[in-house]
Amino acid sequence: MEKRCSAILVAAGNSLRMGQAKQWIPLLGKPVLQWTLEAFCAAKQVDSIVLVLRKEDFPQAESVAALCRKEKQILLVEGGDSRQASVMAGASAADGDWLVIHDGARCLITPEKIDAVIQDAVQLGASALAVPVKDTVKLVTDQQMVEATPDRRRLWAVQTPQVFPRETYLKVAQKACREGREYTDDCQLWEYENLPVHLCVGEYENIKLTTVEDVSLAEIFLRKRMEG
Repeated sequence: MEKRCSAILVAAGNSLRMGQAKQWIPLLGKPVLQWTLEAFCAAKQVDSIVLVLRKEDFPQAESVAALCRKEKQILLVEGGDSRQASVMAGASAADGDWLVIHDGARCLITPEKIDAVIQDAVQLGASALAVPVKDTVKLVTDQQMVEATPDRRRLWAVQTPQVFPRETYLKVAQKACREGREYTDDCQLWEYENLPVHLCVGEYENIKLTTVEDVSLAEIFLRKRMEG
């Protein structure tokens, strides 16, 4: 690939549902963020990395980043008041032609899948990792009464990384900010502008740590990988 790719690792949230800063939760002796960072350092298509964090997390993040700086350029940036603002801060500081946006709490991502979704985006314009939904999903009313059953064959659970051309991303994100639109998923910026996003097949193990139960599950997956 001729163009450069910058990974934006977003880890600036307060982790209210977890009860603690999940990027620093230890998994088999290493913090969550270190597992994530190591995967991106090993990805062949990633040229540089921007860590988006709370200001108070910078000292600890510097220690983690120092372990990987021999492989990639790593920059620390302060996050905003929302996920979208945090991604924008990272995108503004990035130097790549392509942005590889990833939730820092998805620490089970693999270098192979990072490279795959980047290649997919370069070929098709924009791409996100996703997996087919396994369960039957119901649309419900505000009173939790069943309203409809979507066709499961058309439902996919979207993950990260999500990959976009940086120049276009900044343009559509700035427009969303001016219009007061706030999204928790970067693909929605593309959808609003009727820009195409291809879904690249991910892995079910690529979970986002959200609850305490997810931590135990992540350690099971990591042990399985380490055992070969």
